[in-house]
Amino acid sequence: MRAVIAGPDDDGLGDALESEGVETTRVDGVASRPALEEGGIHDADLFVLTDVTQATAIPVAKDVNDAVKVVVYDEDTIPEFARGQADLILDPNLLAPATVAEELVAE
Repeated sequence: MRAVIAGPDDDGLGDALESEGVETTRVDGVASRPALEEGGIHDADLFVLTDVTQATAIPVAKDVNDAVKVVVYDEDTIPEFARGQADLILDPNLLAPATVAEELVAE
């Protein structure tokens, strides 16, 4: 399984995914189409967004790879325009990174 992570990962979801055997790449800075493509979004199984201010990356990721599962992991509210394209929207205050990683790998 492969994941592309965009946004800061202060809660450690990327590390938790790696400990579950998921190959992860991180997009530093703005999650633009070129940055997502460089990060491997074409072949990714998961796109993890940890900063809802970059929600425009969700339709871009889906445009590049319509099969990618989009997981938003942020305590802030995702904008309405992107909500319908996210597969999971999770609050790090409610679900620990290890639990989220376990469930994502088990699916």
